[in-house]
Amino acid sequence: MAAELALQDMSLQFGGIKVLQEVSFTVEPGQIFGLVGPNGAGKTSLFNCISGHYRPTSGSVRIDGTQVQGARPATLARHGLARTFQHPALQLHETVLENVLLGAHSRLPGGPLEWSLRLPRTRRAEKELRAEALELLERNGLGWAAHLPADELSHGLHKGVELCRALLMKPELLLLDEPAAGLPHSEVEQLIATVRRLRADDGITVVVVEHHMGLIAALTDRVVVLDHGAKLMEGTAAEAQSDPRVIEAYIGKDAADDVA
Repeated sequence: MAAELALQDMSLQFGGIKVLQEVSFTVEPGQIFGLVGPNGAGKTSLFNCISGHYRPTSGSVRIDGTQVQGARPATLARHGLARTFQHPALQLHETVLENVLLGAHSRLPGGPLEWSLRLPRTRRAEKELRAEALELLERNGLGWAAHLPADELSHGLHKGVELCRALLMKPELLLLDEPAAGLPHSEVEQLIATVRRLRADDGITVVVVEHHMGLIAALTDRVVVLDHGAKLMEGTAAEAQSDPRVIEAYIGKDAADDVA
């Protein structure tokens, strides 16, 4: 089941620096939602607030109506949230399969003591999760690499491994941080197809931070544009691309005047 994400007056401040300023928006269940803006706009900081890596200074984050701001990432995983990062953090000397299985911690039964004792139900769960991980790799075109060390794969394939790791958490809400960065055109097309399939087949709500406007235009139902930590506008990708405020934020006032 897809989850709803609602932000209300989200602000983040480090010392005297205002990183986010009263950002509010709602992502409906099953939407593919884009978060865009120029460098330094606060997009990744906002993702970090949603996913528990930063504690917002003020405001609220709700998943399906439950207030979760300030919760740890492990707690948020139990609320159905998973995310990827702009730079995948893989264990390069472990196999691709072992890297994907790192995403399963929130689904193992019991606690650390039970895991360390390798009790029967823990072993059964591990076997089932391994089979799921292999199936995810196959579905995403990486089955051939399951038993290779991660450092033998390209940067683009690292992103695919990280996506599989997030999907093994069985998320209802998936945050993708610049998933197209560094990918060639053919792999961007494949990424678009993969995210569409996640919504169609698995009913996952997806929020994407991305600079690749072609991907945003092809993929998203709605977008929010940030500039200097504040919400500049909300609408469709086409509306954002033609909005004079967005053009000015991306290319500067003088250049925007020239375009006009």
